[in-house]
Amino acid sequence: MSVSNPTLITFVIYIAAMVLIGLMAYRSTNNLSDYILGGRSLGSVVTALSAGASDMSGWLLMGLPGAIYMSGLSESWIAIGLVIGAYLNWLFVAGRLRVQTEHNGDALTLPDYFSSRFEDKSGLLRIISAVVILVFFTIYCASGIVAGARLFESTFGMSYETALWAGAAATIAYTFVGGFLAVSWTDTVQATLMIFALILTPIIVLLATGGVDTTFLAIEAKDPSSFDMLKNTTFIGIISLMGWGLGYFGQPHILARFMAADSVKSIAKARRISMTWMILCLGGTVAVGFFGIAYFSAHPEVAGPVTENPERVFIELAKLLFNPWVAGVLLSAILAAVMSTLSCQLLVCSSALTEDFYKTFLRKSASQLELVWVGRAMVLLVALVAIALAANPENRVLGLVSYAWAGFGAAFGPVVLISVIWKGMTRNGALAGILVGAITVIVWKHFELLGLYEIIPGFIFASLAIFFVSKMGSPTAGMVQRFEAAEKDFRLNQ
Repeated sequence: MSVSNPTLITFVIYIAAMVLIGLMAYRSTNNLSDYILGGRSLGSVVTALSAGASDMSGWLLMGLPGAIYMSGLSESWIAIGLVIGAYLNWLFVAGRLRVQTEHNGDALTLPDYFSSRFEDKSGLLRIISAVVILVFFTIYCASGIVAGARLFESTFGMSYETALWAGAAATIAYTFVGGFLAVSWTDTVQATLMIFALILTPIIVLLATGGVDTTFLAIEAKDPSSFDMLKNTTFIGIISLMGWGLGYFGQPHILARFMAADSVKSIAKARRISMTWMILCLGGTVAVGFFGIAYFSAHPEVAGPVTENPERVFIELAKLLFNPWVAGVLLSAILAAVMSTLSCQLLVCSSALTEDFYKTFLRKSASQLELVWVGRAMVLLVALVAIALAANPENRVLGLVSYAWAGFGAAFGPVVLISVIWKGMTRNGALAGILVGAITVIVWKHFELLGLYEIIPGFIFASLAIFFVSKMGSPTAGMVQRFEAAEKDFRLNQ
C-alpha cells in the first residue's frame, strides 16, 4: 500500500505524543527506584490499565481476530482462560506481592524479591532468575519488534528493514528517557486507544452487514460450525488453550505493576478496572474476527488480503469501513498493543541487568544517578540484540511467544504464588521450583508429549517440587517473621 497521508499523520502524532510523555516522566525520575518501579507511586487506574496493556500485545488485534475469522468461536477458549487467570492473579498475588516486596528489602525486581524473601546469601536464586528473564524476554522483545515491523510494512509499503527500525525507534525512545513512569503512563493512553478500537470496530461492522440477525445468518450460511465452541477441539486442546491463564502468575512485566502500586488499598479498585477493560477488549477482539466472516463473505471482491493472511482482518476492516483519519487512529491501536508490551519487556530486562548484575556484583557502591544511566544503557543494549534477532523476517521468533509465556509461567508462577501465601516455603524449595518449571517446559516442548501445552505440566511439577523440597527443610525465623508482618499489613490495608 502507498503512503496514506491521514494514516501517516495520525501515526506520527501518536508516536510524538508517546515520546512527549517519556520526556515528562524524565523530570520525575531521580533514582533507580523511580526508573524501575516509578517510586511505587502508581494509582489504581494507571496500575490497572498498564497491567492490561503490558499483557496484551499485537496478538490481541491481529492473532486472535485472525484465528476467530478462520475457525469460529472454538478459538475463544484462550480468551476464557486468560480472563480466569488474570482475575486469580489480581485476587491472590497482586496485593500480597506489593507488601511482601516492601517487607523484603524494598525489592525492585523479581530476582531481588526472591533473594530477600528466602535470605539467599549465595546469589544463586538471583542469578538463575535474572538469566531466565533475560533469555525469554529478549526473544519476547524480538517478537514485538517483528509485529511492529509487519504493521509498518503493510500500512506504508516500507521495506522490512526500514519498518523494523521505524517500529522499534519510538518505543526505545520513551522507555530510554522516562523509564517505568513513561512506560506506565503511555500504557494507560495505549489501553484507552485499544478499548476504543475494539468496541467501535465490531459495532460498525455489524451496521455494515445489516445488524445482528443478518450478520448471524450470513455467518451460518458461510459455515454453521463457526458457532460451535467445540468444533475440531479435544479435551486436551481446550485444557491447553485455557492453560494460558496459568502464565499470569509468573510474568515479570505484569507483576512489576503490582509491585509499583502506591498502596494495597489501590489494588481492589485496580482489579475491577483492569478486569472490566480486559473482558471488553477480548470480547471486542472475538467480535471483530467473528463479524468479519459475515462482512467478507458479503464482499468477496475485497477479501483478498484477509484470505491471504487472516491476521489482517482488523487492519482491512478499519481501512474499508472508516474515514482515513479514524482508520489511522484504529491502526494506531495495533501499534499501541505492540509498543505497550515491548516497552515493559525492555524495562524488565534493563532492571535485571542493572539491579541484579551490575549493582549486586560489579558496583555495590554505585550512585543512584549512575544506576539510572546504566539502566538506560541496558534498554539500548537489549533493544539492539532484539532487533538483531528480528532482522530475518523468516525466523521463528513469533512462534516462540507461547514458549516464552510458558517458560515464565512455569518457572516463576508457582514460586511467586506460593511465596506470598505459604510461610513454610524455603530457599531450596524456590530454587527447585524455578529449575523444575523451566526444565519441564523445555523437555515437554521438545517431545510434544500428549499434545498438551507445556505450561500445564511445568506449573504442576514446579508446585510439587516447591512443596516437597520445602518440607525437607524449614524457613528461618527471620523469613517467617517478615512473611507474617507482610501478611498482617496486607490484611489490615486491603
